[in-house]
Amino acid sequence: MMFNPQLEVITGCMSSGKTEELLRRLGRARYAGIEPVIFKPSVDTRTGTQVCSRNGICNDAMVVTSSAEIPSHIQDHHRLVAIDEGQFFDIGLVDVVMGLVRQGRWVIVSGLDLDYREAPFQVMAELIVRAHPVTKLTAVCMKCQSREATRSQRLVGASERFVVGDKEYEPRCLACFELPSSIDIITQQALAQSVKIT
Repeated sequence: MMFNPQLEVITGCMSSGKTEELLRRLGRARYAGIEPVIFKPSVDTRTGTQVCSRNGICNDAMVVTSSAEIPSHIQDHHRLVAIDEGQFFDIGLVDVVMGLVRQGRWVIVSGLDLDYREAPFQVMAELIVRAHPVTKLTAVCMKCQSREATRSQRLVGASERFVVGDKEYEPRCLACFELPSSIDIITQQALAQSVKIT
């Protein structure tokens, strides 16, 4: 395998196979004798200290609470650095990742490109414009079950931008995606605030 210091980004909507593709690339790297180090954000508690795809493939990962913790775990032999669920990280991840690339490392980041309101995750957007290649994956729309899904439809009422889980979302195509109205968002935020007060 030809090894080039670079930044790769794997992105797309929920259930599009981002982690599966990340783990596939790591498997190819291992076959070529390149042992990766994998990071995941602590907010993602679904699979403990592992990164797992929906088809049951898992790899052990280092769990960090912020991007600033990543460099301290990197050792000289870590030529390949993988980061899953990039959208959960702070914007400092951009500088961390580019610093690793400039050290001559190969970095792969996977994560959602858009939230449930179709707003881009800033950290992912900043990484995407710096990356090559960028792989954008799609899922099958769970509503019409015929078109390619590019959006993550939230199925639960919540005002927070981050609601971690799988059953709380489903992939949808652009035609089936229902954008929450600003009134819905304001109402959800007001309800959430009233619950906190009481």
